[in-house]
Order: sequence, then structure tokens, then C-alpha cells
Amino acid sequence: MGHSSMRKLILIKHAPPQVVPGTPAEQWTLSDAGRAACGSLAERVRPHQPVAIVASTEPKARETAENVGAALAVPVSTADDLHEHDRSNVPHLPSREFISLVELLFRRPGELVLGKETAHAASVRFRSAVDEVLLAHPAGNLAIVSHGTVIALLVAHHNPQLKPFDLWRRLGLPSFVVLSVPDLKLVEMVERV
Repeated sequence: MGHSSMRKLILIKHAPPQVVPGTPAEQWTLSDAGRAACGSLAERVRPHQPVAIVASTEPKARETAENVGAALAVPVSTADDLHEHDRSNVPHLPSREFISLVELLFRRPGELVLGKETAHAASVRFRSAVDEVLLAHPAGNLAIVSHGTVIALLVAHHNPQLKPFDLWRRLGLPSFVVLSVPDLKLVEMVERV
């Protein structure tokens, strides 16, 4: 199959949120800088010609999708189970401590080391949701706006040359990876927009 005829899945990590200590991260909305970054993000995604954008129901992902979708004039919707690894019971942590716990999460995927779900459970949930979205949009390139941990888990699972923690560290806010469909092999990675 030629490169131009290959179907693509664009997994987008949301733009920067407004961090509100004391408010769960899954409730954060985009910051002013995050909203501003969506214009550049849309221009970087444009060559991949997504026919639709589907977002996690988390506000920062949904807002990223809405801004990019408006710029690209493509329909935007949300889907269940595209959310981040469930850390709803984890307080806002100092950066170094949080990064150490995420590294442990990736190193021990079958153990509950952070939050309410194991890395394995988050990976299975996210992959199933991605499959549902792909089934619901059977033609054309598709963009999904989601979150760093679940994106890193899915991409590394299908591209074993990549280590999920390293990938998680590399993906900025916002960033995206382009995967071939159906095999989910890495075509392109834009670590920072």
C-alpha cells in the first residue's frame, strides 16, 4: 500500500491545562497558553487531513479537540474510555515524585502503583476505546485527542522499539503521533508543537 493511501490514526496529547492544585487533574481546562497552542497544533495536523476528531471527555482534551476541529473545519465528538490513566484519587504531587511514580507504573504494568488502575488495565481500556472509535469512523484519517500515559502505552505496545516511559517523557503539551491503521505502527512523532 502506498504511503498516500495508508489510513492514519493521529493520537494527539492535549494542549497545556490550567493547573489548579486541589482540583483533580481530570477536571482541568486549558490555560490561555493551551488555547493559543491549538492554532499551531491544527496547522501541524492539517497535512494528515483528519476527517474527524474524537476526544476524551476530560475538559482539557475536549477543548483541544474543539479548537483544532474549528481550525480544520472537521467534526468533533467525544467518546468514553479515552481518558487518562485513572489517577482521580491521587493528590497534586511535586513533579519529581509524580514522575517517579509514573516511571514505576510503566515498569510494573500489572501492579497497582499509582491511581485506581494498573498500566495494563489503562492500556486495555484505551485500546478498546480506540478500536471502537475506528469502527465508528471506517474511512479516512482520524484524530483522537487524549492523554500522555495512555498514548505512550498504546504506541509502545505496537512499536516495541519504543519504551513507554521514555515516550511519555518526550511527548510535550501538545504533541502527537501518527500511526498506520490497522497495525498501529509509528509513522511520525511530533514531540512538541
